[in-house]
Amino acid sequence: MQGHPSGLMTLFFSEMWERVCYYGMRVLLTLYLVKSLMKGDADAAVIYGAYTGLVYAAPIIGGKLADKFLGYRNAVMLGAILMAIGEFLILGGSEQFLMIGMGALIVGNGYFKANISTIVGKLYKDDDPRRDSGFTIFYIGINIGALIATTVIAYVGETYGFKYGFGLAGFGMLLGLLIFWTGRKNYAAAEGLGFTEEGNQKVFGALKKAHLVGILSLVLIPVAYFLIMQNSWLDYILLGLFILISFVLIKAGVDADAKETVKVWKDRMIALLIFMVINIAFWACFEQAGTSLTLFADRNVDRSILGWEMPASMTQFFNPFFIIVFGSIFSVMWVKLANIGKNPSIPMKFAFGILQLALGFLITNIGLQFVNEAYQVPLLTLVILYLLHTTGELFLSPIGLSMVTKLSPKKISGTAMGAWFLSFAIANYVGGKIATLTGGHSDTGEVLTAAQGLDKYITVFSTLGFVLVGISVLIMLFNKPLKKLMHGVI
Repeated sequence: MQGHPSGLMTLFFSEMWERVCYYGMRVLLTLYLVKSLMKGDADAAVIYGAYTGLVYAAPIIGGKLADKFLGYRNAVMLGAILMAIGEFLILGGSEQFLMIGMGALIVGNGYFKANISTIVGKLYKDDDPRRDSGFTIFYIGINIGALIATTVIAYVGETYGFKYGFGLAGFGMLLGLLIFWTGRKNYAAAEGLGFTEEGNQKVFGALKKAHLVGILSLVLIPVAYFLIMQNSWLDYILLGLFILISFVLIKAGVDADAKETVKVWKDRMIALLIFMVINIAFWACFEQAGTSLTLFADRNVDRSILGWEMPASMTQFFNPFFIIVFGSIFSVMWVKLANIGKNPSIPMKFAFGILQLALGFLITNIGLQFVNEAYQVPLLTLVILYLLHTTGELFLSPIGLSMVTKLSPKKISGTAMGAWFLSFAIANYVGGKIATLTGGHSDTGEVLTAAQGLDKYITVFSTLGFVLVGISVLIMLFNKPLKKLMHGVI
C-alpha cells in the first residue's frame, strides 16, 4: 500500500474481517436452510434473496443517518457490534434464532458497509489519480475476508457443524472492530467521522440525537425479521425505494447545479441511476454463487480431488481466490492505461464485465459434454466459470465504488453510496427469484432425478448467459451518450 494514505491499511483490515463475518454467514446459509432446517430449494433461495437484499438495502438508511447524525466512524462501530451479535444469535440453532440473528446482521451491515467505503473515498482528494487504485486495493481486502470465509468457515461449518462456522464468523467481526478502533488515528484526517452538528444536539438531558438514533436502531431488527418472513413485501418496498432514491438523487443534482456556474450534477445523477440498473443486472446473475451455483455444486459437480471431496460451500472460494490473484494486477493496469491514455471509459468497463459474466455461465454447456455417470460435470467447469465471473467483477465492482464518490456532490456522499448499495439489494433479491427457477424440484414440487436437475441448471445458466451478452452489447452502443452525461468523470 506504498504511496497511499496510511488509513487505507486500517480500513483494509477492518473491512477484511467484516467480510469474514458476512461471507461466513452467506457461504453456509443456503445449505443450512436446506440441510438443517429442511427448507425446499425455492424457499431457501427466496429467504437467501430476501436476507442478502435487505443487507444491501440497509446502507441507504445507514448512510443517511451517518451523514445527518452519527458520523462515519461511529456508524461503522455501531454496525460492527450489531453484526457480531447477529452471528452469535444464530448459534441458538432454530429458525427463530436464525431470523433474529439475520435481522441484527442486516441492521449492522447497513451502518458498516456504506460508511467504511465512504471513509476510503474521503482519504483522497477529488482529482487524486490514486483513488481507483486505492479502491481496488480495498477491494482485495474484501476478498481476502471472503477467501477466509469460503475456506476455513465453509470447511468448519460443513465438516463439524454449522454452528461452529457461524461462531467463527462472529469472532471475525469482533476482530475487525478492534482493528478499526485501535487504528482510528490513521484515518483521522478524513472528514465527517464524529457526530454531526445536528447529532450533537441534546434531546433528553445528556442524551444527544446521535445517541437516540443508535438506541432506536435496535427497533429495526424486528422489522428486518418481519420482512424476511414476509418477503413478498420486498417486491413493493424495493421498487418504492428505487423510485424514492431516484427522486432524492436527481433533486440533489438540481440543487447542486443551482449553486454552480457549470451545470453537471443533474446529468451525473442520471448517469448514476443508469449504472445502478446495469449493476442490478450484473449482480442478480453473479449472486447465483450463494444459491443455485452452490446447490449445483452439491448435486451435479464432481468435487473429488485426489480422493478428497471438497465441501460444496467451499467451491465459492474460487471467486475471492481469483480476486486476490488478479486484483493487484488490475490495480496496476488501470493506472498504466490511464498514464498512456488508453484507460477504457466506465461504461465500457461495465460492458466488458457483463460480457465475461455471460461467458462464465455459457461455459457450463462445455462442461455438460464431459458429464460422468452420476450426471456430474467436472470441477474444472466451476473453476473456469468463477474465473470469468471474477475478471468480470474486477472490471465493474471496484470501479463502481470509486465512480459513486466521483459522481455525487460531497454533501450527499453517504446517501449516494447507500443508493449504490440499493442496486445490490435489488440484485440480490432478484437473484433469489432467479435461483427458484433451478434446483432439485419441479414446478409441482416433484423431486427431480440427477439428470433432470442437471438439465434444468444448464438451461437456466445458458439463458442467463445469452441475456447478459445482449445487455453488454447494448451498453457498448450507448457508450458515448453515457460518457456525455458523466461530464468528464473517468
